[in-house]
Amino acid sequence: MSRYLLDKFLFTIDRDPELVERYRDDPVGTVAWWEETMAGRLLGCPPLEASTWQELTAEEREALATHDYPALFRLGAHPFLTLTLFIAMFERDYDEPLGFQLAYATKLAHFSLPYPDIAT
Repeated sequence: MSRYLLDKFLFTIDRDPELVERYRDDPVGTVAWWEETMAGRLLGCPPLEASTWQELTAEEREALATHDYPALFRLGAHPFLTLTLFIAMFERDYDEPLGFQLAYATKLAHFSLPYPDIAT
């Protein structure tokens, strides 16, 4: 399991509006593309500087590919990174103010303290 890669995925996708839309429309393809081209990149370094030893687990890949944020939370993805990305993708689908945030909270309500460890 790599919480680092989960968080890196959430962070890098959320920072680019085109990637947010791509992930919303084609999550399976976006996860596969990101893992192949972006996962090994060392942030802040030239593109040729890369790591080759980390990869998403099948469970992480599935949770990302299905937009399953409760599973991502259980796997240790940072809840603020998850929330901000999924707000960008799905808030527009709700008519009421804070609609997605309320749905997010409801789907995560079964978790109790202490939450999964999100230390980095």
